[in-house]
Amino acid sequence: MGNRLTKIYTRTGDKGETGLGDGSRVPKTNLRIKCLGLIDELNASIGIILSQKLNNELTLTLTHIQHTLFDVGGEICIPGRVVIDNTYVEVLECTLDKYNQDLLPLKEFILPGGCQSAAFCHQARTVCRRAESELIGLAEITEVNPISLSYLNRLSDLLFVAARYINHLENHPDVLWQPGYNSID
Repeated sequence: MGNRLTKIYTRTGDKGETGLGDGSRVPKTNLRIKCLGLIDELNASIGIILSQKLNNELTLTLTHIQHTLFDVGGEICIPGRVVIDNTYVEVLECTLDKYNQDLLPLKEFILPGGCQSAAFCHQARTVCRRAESELIGLAEITEVNPISLSYLNRLSDLLFVAARYINHLENHPDVLWQPGYNSID
């Protein structure tokens, strides 16, 4: 690893620019920086899920994902860098299948919610979708590891299934969407 920060503030970003991992400087409004910010927000959202009482398997899965998100961020921060490969996506798919196997098939859309940790999974899923969308935008103008795009797509699916899985473990039913529902009646 490169230099460790001993001083957190550097004052180098005071004029609206920030440095990338390759040493170049870009405006803080740059799409690459927006992608990095959303990956960071997603990682923080997963940290919130991890602050809840979870089983060991889910804790290990989410911790692994946090580390992988740092790898994805590293790819974004250093143009041309490739860290993750298809095995990362395959691991998510196997995990998805495992968590999904005991869940009832969906016949209705579900509303984000349930128990608190499941609701946090739904929130992280929405952040993941935004990160994926912004990374697609970045890929339209510059080279991005396509596996990172697949990883974020699969991760949003995993976060959805994790929410359902947690509700299942907690014996908390999913909240089914009822078209035309009017709570005032």
